[in-house]
Amino acid sequence: MTVMTQIILAVALVLSIIVPFGYYFIGEKSRGRYKTTIATNAFFFFGTMLVAAMVMFAGSSSVQAATSADAGLATGLGYIAAALVTGLSCIGGGIAVASAASAALGAISEDQSILGKSLIFVGLAEGVALYGLIISFMIIGKL
Repeated sequence: MTVMTQIILAVALVLSIIVPFGYYFIGEKSRGRYKTTIATNAFFFFGTMLVAAMVMFAGSSSVQAATSADAGLATGLGYIAAALVTGLSCIGGGIAVASAASAALGAISEDQSILGKSLIFVGLAEGVALYGLIISFMIIGKL
């Protein structure tokens, strides 16, 4: 990565943070201010990241570099897939455990005899995250 690209990325990050906060502090006091601030922040952040990515990847490439980069691209996409599998399965497992555990605690407080049944449902929800972790290990094993 060249020095110019690093400077452009740093400026893009700083602008994507400063502009929405300025909009927030200067804006009028209202209920919709928070939603518009978040929308403005998302717009500027993803917009500047898109521009920075286009600047970073702009340049000339030779045919030999493109053919050798195919293996690197496949490996990189494999790592991204493993990360997504782990991350999304853990988020899903966390949501499921939150729902199942709160319902189980409410049910246990009324009737002590259903403790074993409720723990099974909480354990099944945790299994989602473990399955995602196993799949990510399988993906990394193929790389």
